[in-house]
Amino acid sequence: MQNNQPIAVIGGTGKSGKYLVGQLLSRGQAFKLLVRDAKKSPFHHPLIELVEGDARQYAAVQSLIQGCGAVISTLGQPKGESPIFSAATANVLRAMGEYGVNRYILTTGLNVDTPWDKKGAKTSAATEWMKVNYAATTADKQREYSLLTESDIDWTLVRLPLIELTESEGKMVVSLEDCRGEKISSTDLANFLIAQLVEIAYLRKSPFLANILATSN
Repeated sequence: MQNNQPIAVIGGTGKSGKYLVGQLLSRGQAFKLLVRDAKKSPFHHPLIELVEGDARQYAAVQSLIQGCGAVISTLGQPKGESPIFSAATANVLRAMGEYGVNRYILTTGLNVDTPWDKKGAKTSAATEWMKVNYAATTADKQREYSLLTESDIDWTLVRLPLIELTESEGKMVVSLEDCRGEKISSTDLANFLIAQLVEIAYLRKSPFLANILATSN
């Protein structure tokens, strides 16, 4: 992406997404932020352009991505609603194709499976628990992964353990095979996602991200 292009952000008003927004602002990065209700948005800043709508509405996603150089999503599952992930990503991929945008960075759970996994006992147990207790959402996240692999864009799907909402930063470990820790700092997550705008090590890959030591100020 060009340095002067804004970024499209989805899920920025969520619990972990707010940390992403904060880190983008601290870097002076302009971005467009998808919000359901602009009047209720907690963010109003000259670097932010609010786009009202839902990620399941193509017109909203289309408006969001137009003029942007990349897309970052920390989209969460709305409580009490049907699974959102594959529908949102289908819209993002379609709009990216329309506007020639090629970089898509997004988050998901550690319960998503890939052919390169060598999940350990804890990650495997957590995956099976999610499949049993959140079957529809888990299946939808797996469909999202399939949509990405079938596309021709440069995506990175970051798989996460429990997100710890904190300004603290810790030592991170990245693995394509297994989740090496039980938590990830929301600040570390935000920094990692932003770094992927320029890094190429995880193009078209789905790394696990975790903290391996207690975070510290």
